[in-house]
Amino acid sequence: MSDILRAGLQRDPDGRALVATDTQWSWHDLERRSTRLAQSYLALGLEPGDRIASLMPNRSALVAHYVACFKCGLVATPLNYRYTPSEIDHALRVSEARAILAHAERAEDLRQSELVPTLPLAPIRFGANGKAAGAVDYEELADGAPDETPFEPVAASAPAVIFFTSGSTGAPKGVTHTHETIGWMLAVSAAGLELDSDDLLLAGSSLSHVGAFYASFGALAAGAGIVVAQTFDGDELLPLLREHQPTVLSMLPSALFALTRDHGAREADFSSLRLCRAAGDTVSAELEREFTALSGFAIDEAYGLTETGLVAISPPSGRIVIGSVGRPAPGVSLSVRGEADEVLPSGSEGRLWIRTPAAFTGYWGDAAATEAAFREGWLDSGDEMRADDDGYFHFCGRRKQIIVHDGSNINPQEIESVLLEHPSVDSAGVIGVHDLVHGENVRAYVTLAAGAPRPTSQELIRFARERVGYKAPEEVVVLEQMPTTATGKIDRTGLKQLAEANLHRSTSRST
Repeated sequence: MSDILRAGLQRDPDGRALVATDTQWSWHDLERRSTRLAQSYLALGLEPGDRIASLMPNRSALVAHYVACFKCGLVATPLNYRYTPSEIDHALRVSEARAILAHAERAEDLRQSELVPTLPLAPIRFGANGKAAGAVDYEELADGAPDETPFEPVAASAPAVIFFTSGSTGAPKGVTHTHETIGWMLAVSAAGLELDSDDLLLAGSSLSHVGAFYASFGALAAGAGIVVAQTFDGDELLPLLREHQPTVLSMLPSALFALTRDHGAREADFSSLRLCRAAGDTVSAELEREFTALSGFAIDEAYGLTETGLVAISPPSGRIVIGSVGRPAPGVSLSVRGEADEVLPSGSEGRLWIRTPAAFTGYWGDAAATEAAFREGWLDSGDEMRADDDGYFHFCGRRKQIIVHDGSNINPQEIESVLLEHPSVDSAGVIGVHDLVHGENVRAYVTLAAGAPRPTSQELIRFARERVGYKAPEEVVVLEQMPTTATGKIDRTGLKQLAEANLHRSTSRST
């Protein structure tokens, strides 16, 4: 990983490696800046193996930070930019980070943190207008020419990155990847997306999340340039698409939906793309229809985990099967298994097991959770899948989110996809609510599109029932704003908590 820029430097050191709204760096620029930054980190007193957290929005500086960590053996520990002070403290506590790089606009959250003031090193501050008291200025660390002193070699088995899970089933865990597993992750990504030095990749999601990370750094490792989007709405993305003409677009489905529905988006804006990859949540049928109608080509839906990186994608030069997450990525083995861990035949629904050289080495500081994750080299994803006769995999729901109604399994994403087909529905989240008779009833939460006619709950229930029958929700609740996780996905755990809070209030009033 320390030589991640090698392909680009060897091919064309003055060629375009990274572009953003306010930045254009050659491979030589990125090499120089990241080397200087790595040397400055060590000069501060950090040592190889130390964890350095980052609380940063997407910026060119964050890319240089990651590369610097790879070069000098520091363990990059990205924190989601939406983290609250208590969530920041949890990540710092778990990782035992010695320093934190943070954007200046998060200064108040750092002041509210219990652990930031106790870190061995002062916060490294990016984006400040002038020096801040008690902080180190990022630009001073990154500016200037690096010296010729080589870095100590970093072992392949040494930790490289600690990603934090979304925390949808408990407190976020630190997913540890070594230089070897990250190297494999980027190699699988580059091969799966069929990236080469002629590509320019735009990842329209956060670089603190594994999806944008492996797509962007997989591109750099292959000698392809990247476009860094600071935000993920049309005002930022459409000018980047028009000016820089990327060949690959990688986004979360929710953000891609918003871009597709942006009134400024035109077919010509997508004309440079050879591939639009979406992963991180289910691509709804309505998103697929609207994007295809706008762009003239289909979305290549993919599947991966923080613990593994990319594991399934339809080969970009091959056939895309709408509604599937594709076939196993290069070097990856997938297996659909039953309750007794037996391998199931094609067409059967079961748990997806994954074997890949990019699999994480463990949850930082949590040996029990690490041991429970693996069995004979296979990782249990916890997701329900089925494989068709052509080897394409179809997502059937996350095991912990499956709704069991009268003994039948209902995938919440399927119901959400149907509700999104209604012209008045802007977003949808579906959960199961405990019921003494039926086990669980289906409850849908929706937000409505601005200016659209306001349907009644019964109208939406009938709309869904006409399409999915018994799986349709018994209740539809309209929200002003849909709760989302730190990675921008529908927060079904938050919806569960909302439902429970309403139940408790109802119980209190009745007593």
